[in-house]
Formats: sequence, C-alpha cells, structure tokens
Amino acid sequence: MAATKSMSVVARWRPLVDSEDSISEISRTTTQKAGDKDGNLLLHSVSIARQTDNTAATFTRNKPQTWTSSAAFRAVFQPDDDNQILYDKVVTPAVPHVLQGGRSSVFAYGHSGSGKTHTILGYDDKADGLYLLAAQQLFAAVTEWNSTNSTTTDTRLGLGFRLFEMRKKMAVDLLDGHKECHVREGADGRVHIRGETQMLEGGKVRVSPIVQQCCWSYLEFCEALTTALAGRSVGSSSVHRQSSRTHAILELEIVSAALVTAREAVVDRLSELVPVGKRATDISIEEQTKGIVLKPGGGWAPNPDYTVNQERIDAAEAEKNKFEARVADAEAHVDDLIASRVAPSLGGKMVFVDLAGAEYHQDSTTGPRQASVRQTPQERQEAQQINTDLLALKEVMRAWSSNQPRIPFRSSALTMVLREHFVASTDGHSTMIVTVSPSDEQYAATLNSLKYGSLVGMVKA
Repeated sequence: MAATKSMSVVARWRPLVDSEDSISEISRTTTQKAGDKDGNLLLHSVSIARQTDNTAATFTRNKPQTWTSSAAFRAVFQPDDDNQILYDKVVTPAVPHVLQGGRSSVFAYGHSGSGKTHTILGYDDKADGLYLLAAQQLFAAVTEWNSTNSTTTDTRLGLGFRLFEMRKKMAVDLLDGHKECHVREGADGRVHIRGETQMLEGGKVRVSPIVQQCCWSYLEFCEALTTALAGRSVGSSSVHRQSSRTHAILELEIVSAALVTAREAVVDRLSELVPVGKRATDISIEEQTKGIVLKPGGGWAPNPDYTVNQERIDAAEAEKNKFEARVADAEAHVDDLIASRVAPSLGGKMVFVDLAGAEYHQDSTTGPRQASVRQTPQERQEAQQINTDLLALKEVMRAWSSNQPRIPFRSSALTMVLREHFVASTDGHSTMIVTVSPSDEQYAATLNSLKYGSLVGMVKA
C-alpha cells in the first residue's frame, strides 16, 4: 500500500489577555462532519462573526456577517485547553513513529500575538511548550532503552537538537553565535545549510554545517535550549510588543555517539576533497586553455605549438575520484548506522516550526476598511518577506498533500530548508496548528489565519 501524505490542520483559540477584558469576543461556532466514507474521521468547520457594530453588519441591515470554513480542521482547541491537552492530541500519537526512526513535523501558524511561540515553547517560565514536552517524552524513551540494553559509550542514545532562524534568505544558527549560514541545493538534490568557510592546514577547506548540539540528559538539554533561545530575534512591532520577526526551526533527533562521530567524518572528508577537486579543475582549465589560440578573424582554433597533457588531467581527476570515494564511504557509513536498527529509534526526528507572525490588513470581506496599523519601513519590509514565505509554504503544503508531480520548494529559502522534512514525512505525521485570537479587534487577522488553515487542511491525499 502506498504511503499517505497529508497535513493535519488544527485550530487553537487563545484566551483573552488582561488588556483585552473590555473588548468583545468574536462569535464562533464549530461543527463536525465525517471526513471519510466510513465515518472514522471527524473533521471540523469553524464559523466566525463580529460582535461590534462598526463592521459590515451596519451595511447589511444589522444582519451579522458570518464566515464559515470548509471541513478542514482535525480538531479545534478552546481557550481553556492548555498545552498538555494540545500535546496529548497532536504530538503524542506521532511519538511511536519517531521512536521507530520516522519523522514528524509540527508547524505553528498565526498572526502576531495569537500564541504561536507560547504553544511551541511554553508560557513564561513554565516548561509546557510542545517542544519541551516532546523532548521530555523522547528522553524518557531513550533513557529506558539505554537502561534495558547493553550499551557502550558509542551506542548510548541521546538527543541532538538544532535551533536556527530563517531571516530573509539566510539561516542564522542560534547554537553557533548567530552565524549566518547559506542555504544551497547541492548536486545530489539535497538542501544544505552551510556556515563559514575555514582555511585549515594542508590546503584543506572546511565548510561547517549548521550545529547540532548533542545532549545526554533532559536537564542538559533544557540548559542548552535556554541559552540558545536567549538570542532569538523578537521585536516590538506595531502589532504586538513581543513579536517573533523570524521563522524559528527547532529539530530534535535521536542520536548516538557513533552516529555523531560518523557525521563528523563526513565533514572531514569533504574538507579534504575541496582542495583536491579545485586542483583537478584548475589543471583541466589550464591545459585546455593552453591547447587553443585566438584566430585573427575571431573564434578559437587548436594551438599547433602545444599538445594538451591529457595524462596530467587524468591523474588529477583520478586523485579527485579517490577523495570523492572517501566521502561516499563516509556517507554510506552514516546510512549504515541508521539502517542497522541496533536502536530502532536512531535517526528519528521531530521538527517544530514556529513561523513568524503573519500580518495582514483588513480586506473588503470584513466590513468597512478601518485605519491600518502604522508600520515602520523595516516592519513593512519584514512583513513582506514573512508573507512571501508563508504563501510559498502554503503552496508547497497543497502540492505535497495532493501528490502533484512538481512541488515548488525553491519558491523561498524557508521551503527549501523544510524540503527534507516534507520528503521524509510521507505517512501523515505532519500537523499545522493555526493559532487565533478571540478578540474582536483582531477579527481580520483571525479570519485570514483560518482561511490559510482551511486551504491547507481541505487538501487530502
């Protein structure tokens, strides 16, 4: 049976905050319907309407304007549903899959101030974010495995995590001093995130990959995460005083010391290959250049006074092939370690994406146009890039879920980085959490968020 591909979408209403006590709430209802012919899957549609009088209601003989989504949401969480409830229903079902070496992805989408970061990372100093709850559960599983299996230092399991932001078209590594990393697609079709280039002894050139920090206890992980998150880019935008201005990607992977060492060997072999490959290219260009001359009337002709030293070219190519084979062997060793199933969970990944706040202005469907929020030029530029990324992500999700032959991963750096997780997540363990505000003042933003989630969730494989 072919693997299914689908993006589950859930909605989460946040509670009103203290400063919103005097503000009316959006009128909202949820209805259910069977999502398959056997009635085994329930899907939800959401209906919302404004309560205030300064909207389209005054232009439609006081009849409230209501918008209803398609039946696209797997669940709708209410303001009094805490993160633990959300985790139990959204993330916990994917944990057994990750512990068998699979992948799971969770996206948090919504406008600024709707509760995305609090959902992923938790509320204030409480360790109740989905990311921390997942790390806690995975550490419990690997600790049990370590205690019941005869492990060595090399085979003992732990968690490796990566934490980086997507800022414009660059990745910023929060585990490596905020170093900017380039996002590139390699000849193998895979997307690589590379840091600074370092010149080493012997002509070696090392291009460091994005850092993965390995932790062997939950306490060690929490300390490392706290330090890394202290450098996350937030800003006091016109929409929200503590708004995330970048997309944050948090990746958990079950690793062993042997796997970490094997991956380091790949980087070392690549650093050895770079100068050898460059030398082979330089020799080929040099010999080919000497072998031709410019004709008086233009164009090129073979140089009668020089014979291309093909033996020299072949020797350099042979040397390059030898080092390429060393890289291939190191990469194969990594694959063999994961495929060996010594620990079934080795290589299992869980990825959390805290998307930057989507910021939209009121449109004609929500009533008479209100005064738009004043934004600084920097905020406008940031908002344009954020919305470009989110549009690209929506199109990727729709193409991926509907099995289209071409998925537009190259539309943005964000979707290029997430390509690996989409390609590997072919069994439905991907969820988008659409966070929305019940504040009537944020009706337009809430409407746009629900529309986005509805478009993604209505596509079923």
